[in-house]
Amino acid sequence: MVQAPRTHITNCSRGIRNAWHFYYALVLVFKAVCGGFSIALLTP
Repeated sequence: MVQAPRTHITNCSRGIRNAWHFYYALVLVFKAVCGGFSIALLTP
């Protein structure tokens, strides 16, 4: 009974951490793509 909330909290924090890593990777890819597009647009 006492350990159930603790495991739920760790599972929840693990999901939040995974979502944060996914979001960070998504932003990184978005920046790389936008950077590539801006460089392609700036070069004649």
